[in-house]
Amino acid sequence: MNDNPHSIQRLLAIMARLRNPEGGCPWDLQQDFASIAPYTIEEAYEVADAIDRNDLADLKDELGDLLLQVVFHAQMAQEQGAFGFDDVVASICDKMTRRHPHVFDDSTVEDAAAQTREWEAHKQREREAAGDADTSALAGIARGMPEWQRAVKLQARAARVGFDWPGPTPVIAKLHEEIEEVRVEFARAPLADNHARLQDEIGDVLFVCSNLARHAKVDPGAALRQANLKFERRFRAMEALSAADGTSLPELSLEQQEAYWERSKRIERGQA
Repeated sequence: MNDNPHSIQRLLAIMARLRNPEGGCPWDLQQDFASIAPYTIEEAYEVADAIDRNDLADLKDELGDLLLQVVFHAQMAQEQGAFGFDDVVASICDKMTRRHPHVFDDSTVEDAAAQTREWEAHKQREREAAGDADTSALAGIARGMPEWQRAVKLQARAARVGFDWPGPTPVIAKLHEEIEEVRVEFARAPLADNHARLQDEIGDVLFVCSNLARHAKVDPGAALRQANLKFERRFRAMEALSAADGTSLPELSLEQQEAYWERSKRIERGQA
């Protein structure tokens, strides 16, 4: 093991010991790629949350947790004789140098937008070299990413060939149209009998919302995280206000709860 107590080699050795059938951790030994994948996704979101909160101390810890996920997957792959951690590092190093010829070679790019186009062109050439016959503008968009993120990527790819709204105004009009279709479906039949149609129409609303976020250059995931945090903050304030008045939210009518909600908003805005 590397003598540096903080080296990557120490982490690799810890992971190998956890996975050692002789004296390793029963939980770690029980895991496989599929069972660990949800934890990998969760840790990535926790990194994003630390960034949103500008908590650099927590970001350090969360990045460590995310790195552990990479090491975990690499250890399991090594046990199968597929690849090891060094191969993972070599692969990303090769990819980054290959896709940045303007940095590591003699090529040039005008700006970040040009680099993005060139990056996608590199990816397309790599797919073709690997025998991928899919020539669609939508080729290579992973199905495993969060659906809101995939929606934005699909829309952005389509926009590169000109299939896009000219601005946010027609997107907003389309959003109103899709919301009206949802309203019609709610009115058409009992919910239990109309679930499939409602799912389809609500999906259209969410897809158009993602498109609107793209036109606004807003990350819909970040926007929804912010909305969730705002709702949680205000709801907790409602509970505190209610408790201070000697009441409990479940005991109140919707109108009384709404009054507490408005109070929490005024307090947050410094208007109380």
